[in-house]
Amino acid sequence: MQRWVKIPDGRFLDANRIAYIGKVETFNRFDEDGNDLGLTYAVNLGTDFPREAQINVIGSKEEIFGLLRGILGGSNAAAAAPADPA
Repeated sequence: MQRWVKIPDGRFLDANRIAYIGKVETFNRFDEDGNDLGLTYAVNLGTDFPREAQINVIGSKEEIFGLLRGILGGSNAAAAAPADPA
């Protein structure tokens, strides 16, 4: 059975296919004009171990930890992932 989780860029990923979850990293993000966009979080997810099957997900603290709760917490936590405020 598939468990779909939404990643911050709007795409969906089957949580049951994830074979690898990397360490959550933080970094300061800047736009193309050099303006500071604040602290951003990133995590590496892999559906297989070759590099071609891995995705680096970038978002706010709430988006990344909501995604991880959806993946690790089961189907009930996937439904509780934060929705887009728009």
